[in-house]
Amino acid sequence: MALKATIHKAHLSISDLSRQYYGSHSLTVALHPSETEARMMIRLLAFALYADKELKFTRGLSSVDEPDLWQKSLSGELLLWIDLGQPDPRRLRQACGRATRVVVVTYGGRAAETWWQKNREELSRNRNLTVLQLAAAEPMGLGAMVSRNMELQLTIDEGSIWLSDDRRTLEISLGKWQG
Repeated sequence: MALKATIHKAHLSISDLSRQYYGSHSLTVALHPSETEARMMIRLLAFALYADKELKFTRGLSSVDEPDLWQKSLSGELLLWIDLGQPDPRRLRQACGRATRVVVVTYGGRAAETWWQKNREELSRNRNLTVLQLAAAEPMGLGAMVSRNMELQLTIDEGSIWLSDDRRTLEISLGKWQG
């Protein structure tokens, strides 16, 4: 019998000073059995960074043909493709051909840096690709914020994200490697 996803509810209050975006989103997020809680929280961070009423979570880990998040126009055109981790450059090249904008949110400290150094030249050919990097220590603190029902406040400004729940606040550094 296959393991089932664990369902989490998250209410995000987002103040993105860089984009002048202020909004609230009530989301249902499935934690895939092979996914860590920290990775699920990084998906929520990625949502907050590009928040829009049309931005949606996809089947993600359950589908090789879909990113973690995407945004489509009303006519079905793929406007934004967001992947997490260290995706294969071929996958990103194909995504850049399908979507107007492609974003990778990478994390994992040394592993992410090694992936970037190995693939930087090839990825730089994709003009519609943005590569963001979360600082190494943050993913562990993110996992500690997970609960089945989350009330999260996010303030985003100039490469920093302040993420708060009712118990703690994390400051997350976000670097831009490309884009």
